[in-house]
Amino acid sequence: MHILFIGYGKTSQRVAKQLFTLGHQITTISRSPKTDPDMTHLVQEIHQLDLSHIQPIDAVYVLLAPSRNMALSPVEVYQHTYVDSVQPITAALKAHPVKRIIVVSSTRVYVENAGEYIDDDTLPNPSDAQGQLLLQMEQLWQQAYPEQCVIVRPSGIYGTSVARMLKLVESTQSYPNIHWSNRIHIDDLARFLADLLHVEHPEKSYICSNNQPLPLHEIILKLQRACALAELVLESEQETGKRIFATRMEKIGFQLEHADCLEDYAKLFAEIE
Repeated sequence: MHILFIGYGKTSQRVAKQLFTLGHQITTISRSPKTDPDMTHLVQEIHQLDLSHIQPIDAVYVLLAPSRNMALSPVEVYQHTYVDSVQPITAALKAHPVKRIIVVSSTRVYVENAGEYIDDDTLPNPSDAQGQLLLQMEQLWQQAYPEQCVIVRPSGIYGTSVARMLKLVESTQSYPNIHWSNRIHIDDLARFLADLLHVEHPEKSYICSNNQPLPLHEIILKLQRACALAELVLESEQETGKRIFATRMEKIGFQLEHADCLEDYAKLFAEIE
């Protein structure tokens, strides 16, 4: 099978390597040159994508990241990256026999923000502009490929760097409320994306999360204790955020290798020391 990756960041690289070991042919599209051996890497602008010169494409992964265009506002960047790219990409794919297209979105499309439970049957209804644009992107892809398109909505991805969490652990003296946080390890996300290619009758969308929502202040507090640092004080019992559960991911039998983000963070912190 010839598989095209549109966007070739850290998650795409992990998925592509897994699929290559299974014998698939891999072609990637990115803004900068890549050097992974045994794969074809093309440097192209997705808004002027040209796929006329490559072999027929059987499956596509779309994993885009907002560009760092300082001339645009954050909302304009989302519009340009996620929404405005759909038409030129689908036009470039028109001549190819695409049997499956897997598009990575985000759990940002869910509006809930008071500790509610969210699962795959919850209707997305984003309240902020970026979330609305992500949902619009999803809808455009589903309209273009109603039978082939699968949307994946990861929660907070971790596993490549602890810099942000380390900064929180070292600097947080108090936390304003109980904010529910949801995580998925990048390696589990990559394995799930690779597995989806081989699911015979997939759902239209999947949440990808470790099904262990935790208050963010508790994560910070436990790591502060592990590092023998001053412990934060919780200011309010008010709840924000949402508790996310990937029910469809479980139904297809996918097994997590990183179910406990606290354990993973502790290991990564120990490596730094």
